[in-house]
Amino acid sequence: MKAFFASLGVALALSAPALSVSVWGQCGGIGYTGSTVCDSGSVCNKQNDYYSQCIPGTAGTATTGPTTPSSTISAPSPSNSICSGSRTKFQFFGVNESGAEFGNLNIPGVLGTDYTWPSPSSIDFFMGQGFNTFRIPFLMERMSPPATGLTGPFDQTYLNGLKTIVNYITGKGGFALIDPHNFMIYNGATISSTSNFQTWWKNLSNEFKSNKNVVFDVQNEPHDIPATTVASLMQAAVNGIRSSGATSQLILVEGTSWTGAWTWTTSGNSQAFTSIKDPNNNLAIQMHQYLDSDGSGTSPTCVSPTIGAERLQAATQWLKDNNLKGFLGEIGTGSNAACISAVQGALCSMQQSGVWIGALWWAAGPWWGDYFQSIEPPSGASVSQILPQALVPFL
Repeated sequence: MKAFFASLGVALALSAPALSVSVWGQCGGIGYTGSTVCDSGSVCNKQNDYYSQCIPGTAGTATTGPTTPSSTISAPSPSNSICSGSRTKFQFFGVNESGAEFGNLNIPGVLGTDYTWPSPSSIDFFMGQGFNTFRIPFLMERMSPPATGLTGPFDQTYLNGLKTIVNYITGKGGFALIDPHNFMIYNGATISSTSNFQTWWKNLSNEFKSNKNVVFDVQNEPHDIPATTVASLMQAAVNGIRSSGATSQLILVEGTSWTGAWTWTTSGNSQAFTSIKDPNNNLAIQMHQYLDSDGSGTSPTCVSPTIGAERLQAATQWLKDNNLKGFLGEIGTGSNAACISAVQGALCSMQQSGVWIGALWWAAGPWWGDYFQSIEPPSGASVSQILPQALVPFL
């Protein structure tokens, strides 16, 4: 997102539960207080301890949860009513597991007071739904203390915290995106040295080079920096990663202007990133997209039910024109009918295009409280509606 939240007390008024739950809606789970009765023609199926869902069928005949996606398929029921025609399923689909970047004004900060790592139970919940990808934001200043700078030694305690959650995810077969969530700013100053940035990434990727399920997300949402400068820094990071011996992992690069999809062709990114190169040919362009009026993700109100597909259209065409792959690293919005339709439209257009390899919801994480985009189980504001209606159909 564009900024850290100083307060997490964002309220969301949820409607009272209906007498019965529509197909693909939640009907049970730890902490759930709504109806456990499904509409006629569907049955409440337990996915895991945190989540049960109404799925088509009757007792003993209902189909179970999402299947492992293949490459290009014709959209199966139920998502054929949302997204018809031939679709390329996402290789990576999941959530941002936020927390280790919290308390950014307190460096190094105290674990459990200023910041936290994702909860293994949250990872288990989403993997039980069929999700396979988790972005782990962290702070460069905690990883590389300002006293010794970007080229100095890592803080071993913080590094081990990152390794612990990464190994938990990848040990279960998932993908872990490691994300320095700094907006291309380190210790209060914009990063400008391609040499230092390359060295930092060479050193960090060296710690993960033997884990093929790690994805290197070079830098979160650079802004107020020329696109050509950002592209140079991203290229330096790619070079550093590959020189460390990390040759099999996917690398994600981000652009300036908060790496917004809707501004990709007007911010200078579309010109600057046509020449980005990876010697191992395993790179994708990461963009972010929110659906409120200013694209910041700070309002639960969407511009329209079609705004998702509309804001991605130009970026999708650019990816096609330049034979590049896209990755939507952040999308999020409110839990209401217009916004659910907008998310469905965005994800549908991405899968129909064949050029987007992944998408992640913003955000999960144990400290979001009642933040309107929280999908942290069991009771995050986005769990009951966004999860089954806007995300699960695209697994």
